[in-house]
Amino acid sequence: MPSPTTSPEFILYGYFRSSAAFRVRIALSLKGIEAEQRFVHLLRGGGEQHESDYKTINPQELIPALVHDGHAIGQSLAIIEYLDEIAPEPPLLPRDPKGRARVRQLSCIIACDIHPLNNLRLLLFLRDRYSIGEEARAEWQRHWMSLGFSTLETLLSQSAQTGAFCHGDAPSLADICLIPQMANARRVQLDFAPYPTLLRIEAHALTHPAFEAALPKNQPDAE
Repeated sequence: MPSPTTSPEFILYGYFRSSAAFRVRIALSLKGIEAEQRFVHLLRGGGEQHESDYKTINPQELIPALVHDGHAIGQSLAIIEYLDEIAPEPPLLPRDPKGRARVRQLSCIIACDIHPLNNLRLLLFLRDRYSIGEEARAEWQRHWMSLGFSTLETLLSQSAQTGAFCHGDAPSLADICLIPQMANARRVQLDFAPYPTLLRIEAHALTHPAFEAALPKNQPDAE
């Protein structure tokens, strides 16, 4: 991991339990970039992400948001690819086009298919509009996570390109997406028995200091 370089030009708006913010924390750590953290509580007072001050930073009213040199960027994948472009080492995408496509495919299964069906605003909508109880919402989450994880397990277990991490033996964008989603799945007590490859990759990733430092429990705003 590169030696950290403190830069007050980097400000990360996040919340300890947000998997999208978790992704960006991993990427920043892998790149050796120390960002000032500003915490946006997603539940307090109806959600601080809806307050006017934050809406000027991210009109989508979602976290994370990264501000660099006064320029605000939303969406975790856009932030991570931006970091990979301005700080190319270590690379978070493979050098070859096919490898890059594979890592992006794995990442999008998580960030575009699993995560949107399990994020907080959707769960609150199910609760408030349709009076769906806590256990039914957890079952909803487990259903969509299990579909996505089954696909990931197949792709990863059957590919010679899978190494200690999702693609080879160095962390990539795919691992940055996978580890936070595994943490989300644990909160709803998903059965991991069908996913031995995911468990193996997770166990290895959590020995890396960048992943350990980014864990929700290690954040200053952790509750």
